[in-house]
Amino acid sequence: MSLRQNIGKYGAMTALIVGAIASAVPARPALAGNPPTLAPAGAFVQAGYGDQHTDAYLVGVTWYLPWHFDFPVGTLAAAAEASIGRWHTTSSRGGSTAWPTQIGATPVLRLYPSLAPRWFAEIGVGPNYIVPLFHSGEKRFSTEFNFGDHFAVGRRFGASEVSMRIEHFSNAGIDHPNPGENFVQVRYSFRF
Repeated sequence: MSLRQNIGKYGAMTALIVGAIASAVPARPALAGNPPTLAPAGAFVQAGYGDQHTDAYLVGVTWYLPWHFDFPVGTLAAAAEASIGRWHTTSSRGGSTAWPTQIGATPVLRLYPSLAPRWFAEIGVGPNYIVPLFHSGEKRFSTEFNFGDHFAVGRRFGASEVSMRIEHFSNAGIDHPNPGENFVQVRYSFRF
């Protein structure tokens, strides 16, 4: 399927999801007469390893949203992320089989426990465009549009954070085959 066909097929849904995320991102308050900005509040680098001899390398930005909910066991907070990266797949017989590019947008919920406030656990799910079609020696995605979901545990160190993440990518049954790809990844984040 061509890029034009994929955009036509999935463009409206992706535009709605990305638009919802963008509309939820508040402008920072104006300081000393400066106009509000939608500038991200942090950035990250991430690397990991997947099921099919696949490495993933990403960079991205984070917006920390003003929404939070305090309850006895901790604080639940929200964020939105945008990322771009590359996957590198090596076939089981050796040799490189693909260098797909991943572009994603993910809303995130994060829990800071009361007993260990520097630690956090988070979940997120969002749309990802992976082009060209992911194909390893044993797996083949059927769509360039996929969803990425993750679970992470991490720790804050001042303005920096380190987290261990488990991520899964698949098209949620939009088309078949839909084998999915799983990654274990490490992320380093910092706030501006």
